[in-house]
Amino acid sequence: MLAVYLLAWLGAVGWIAAVGWAGWRWIAKRWKPGAWAWTALAVSTPVWFFGVWAFLWEPETLVVRRIAIVSQAWTAPPLRIGVIADIHMGAPHMSVGRVRRLVKRMNSEQVDVDVLLGDYVGRDAPARSRSTGERAAIAASLDALGGLTAPFGTYAVLGNHDWWYDGPLVAEELGAAGIHVLENQSLRVQRPDSDFWIAGLMDFAGPHSPSYTRSLADVPDGASVIALSHRPDKFAAAPGRVALTLAGHTHCGQVRIPYLGRYMPGSSTESKRWSCGLYEDHGRRLYVSGGVGVSFLPVRFLQPPEIAVVTIYPDPGQIRAPAQPAETEPLPAP
Repeated sequence: MLAVYLLAWLGAVGWIAAVGWAGWRWIAKRWKPGAWAWTALAVSTPVWFFGVWAFLWEPETLVVRRIAIVSQAWTAPPLRIGVIADIHMGAPHMSVGRVRRLVKRMNSEQVDVDVLLGDYVGRDAPARSRSTGERAAIAASLDALGGLTAPFGTYAVLGNHDWWYDGPLVAEELGAAGIHVLENQSLRVQRPDSDFWIAGLMDFAGPHSPSYTRSLADVPDGASVIALSHRPDKFAAAPGRVALTLAGHTHCGQVRIPYLGRYMPGSSTESKRWSCGLYEDHGRRLYVSGGVGVSFLPVRFLQPPEIAVVTIYPDPGQIRAPAQPAETEPLPAP
């Protein structure tokens, strides 16, 4: 992935240099471009523009999605949830400084609770094969996530990349940062007006299969509960008492081609079925985040990085809360 990223920079700078050299030669009357030169320019210009956009510019931007959901299974007062997924620390476009800026941006939304949906680690290699510097950067990014300041806490599940790296280590470092890691577990969250529960499903890459049954084992009937899952694949098994499932993993394909759809090679049937955004199935709700990082290739096209603010409301007969449009904001310089 890093080699592709460096090639993108080489192409971006090299194309400008080549065009500048050709223009200088033409102005100096030392070169008379023929039809082949104009054809090459016409072909290379959109390719260059696409490359700069998809490999260098769009992955550095940020969209804030604002989603409003009404659920009959949610009996507590409205709750604002900050959602961050798929950071992929160590991949191109994701430094410790950027993680800190993402945390600062989410804190500015003043949500009630923050949730993290896995894949904090980039690449597939295990921790033992990585350099000391890379392991230190990953640890620093996990610690930076502890800077989230939602009053009712921060809750997390692990993703497949975290398990491939070292799942117990990632969970330990998140815990040291004050983040509650839930793997087929649930936790009661107390607040003055009404308590609610957050349940976390383990990823398929973990030692056990993701299970709503195990995750909800301690949740009493009638309680308001939100489920966290790295992948959307198990949503078909969600019981009706889960007001909302939040998932990531898909990156919304990272690349979306008009009229052709999202590029999702190798994805499971379920991930393709629930690839991006808000879904309702037999009264159950699912929101799949596009995430903030990149995987496989350092590219995003018409599918920019996102964080989400999801507000869940009770009583579908009385509250109608339409979703608000997204806001695109480039992250500030460090």
